[in-house]
Amino acid sequence: MTFAQTHTSIPEEARKRGLLAVVIERGLLGARAAAGAIRRAARAVQGVVTPLGWSVIGATIVAFIVGYGWGLLEIIAIAWGLVVIVAVAALWLIGRGAGEIRLLVPTPRVVVGEPALARLVAANPGRRGFRGVQLELPVGSRVFERVLPRLARGSAFDEQFAIPTDRRGIVSIGPVRTVRADPIGLMRREIVWSETAELRVHPRTVSISALSTGFIRDLEGFPTRDLTSSDIAFHALREYVPGDDRRYIHWRSSAKTGTFMVRQFEESRRSRLMILLDLEPGAYADDAEFELAVGAAASVGARAIRDARSVSFVVSGPRSASGSRFGGPMRELPTVSRDRLVDALCVIEREPRAALLPDVARSAVETLHGISLVFLVTGTARGIAPLRSAASRVPAGVEVLAVQCSPEGEASARTVAGLTVFDIGYLEDLRAMLARSASVA
Repeated sequence: MTFAQTHTSIPEEARKRGLLAVVIERGLLGARAAAGAIRRAARAVQGVVTPLGWSVIGATIVAFIVGYGWGLLEIIAIAWGLVVIVAVAALWLIGRGAGEIRLLVPTPRVVVGEPALARLVAANPGRRGFRGVQLELPVGSRVFERVLPRLARGSAFDEQFAIPTDRRGIVSIGPVRTVRADPIGLMRREIVWSETAELRVHPRTVSISALSTGFIRDLEGFPTRDLTSSDIAFHALREYVPGDDRRYIHWRSSAKTGTFMVRQFEESRRSRLMILLDLEPGAYADDAEFELAVGAAASVGARAIRDARSVSFVVSGPRSASGSRFGGPMRELPTVSRDRLVDALCVIEREPRAALLPDVARSAVETLHGISLVFLVTGTARGIAPLRSAASRVPAGVEVLAVQCSPEGEASARTVAGLTVFDIGYLEDLRAMLARSASVA
């Protein structure tokens, strides 16, 4: 809009609405725009001036007031010296230090103890060089610091950082930022170059043998060596005996042999598992016991998912203040795939208000139906009594197997009042005991 257009538009609006109203409106709009610009400038200044910098600026203002108010030349000289220092500090913030910086995490999932790397790639595709700058990469609660060297035109900088994986969980990596700051620490300017990436550190698991206990008959299950007169997996023909269902007579074979022959089938069975991981803090003597329990439960769940079994993975929920028996003391983790399950187990921790194991078991069997085998995984701090109490909440005909975890403890298998209890010191102990149980079954 030209000056002439603006000049002619004001009288026209003034005739319609009044000159004073137009002037007030334009003044308010201008004041609002100026206030927005001042706020943006204030935020920009607050983002680069450190607390020490604000102290120096405040001292400068006081020195000017005192020096010129009382005519003290020494104080005035100090004030102008501080102005020069602040101005030089501001000059250190000029420049970016790179044309582009990328953060790459090649492997987003690792197991506890496995090596993991994050890769930083800085490039200068422009026509002029960039001088060196400090680079910071937050990794979890730590911050890795590097000096990004000077990048000539068309050059690049590539470095890898080792990410600690000694603890199960989700490690936040980034965002990558470059920092320009003066030597005194008055000004600090940060430029963020990337988004935050995540590395999921899974619990350690072991490959265990196929779970062959706790089977129930199921027309959609897997054929076994047990024979039956009615199922879907054909096995062989045999002679008819009184009492056999005539619907299964094989007439063509009967015509050839002159004797009635009936079909014989392999019985189909399926294992519907429930894995219950105890999150009650008092059940574990220390962190090592809990980590071993998480790994044991994850190993069983991963094997069940691999075998395409129906599996429910249950953990302790909060104590129900209302006394409700359904759903409150338990919660389920996703079991649609192995990755989804171990991803969820990355962030599982003991809950200060977790329900006791017997209450969780009761809520689970009342909520989930068709369970034929239950794994109870816990520590050793509370002994065998909670396991026996939890097993008593399970309906008759459902097999219960308890796993007590004590790191580096002696492995043993025992039966207490009809409850099978595995005491394991290592994950490999669980694999050996389940393999032995499968061979006996």
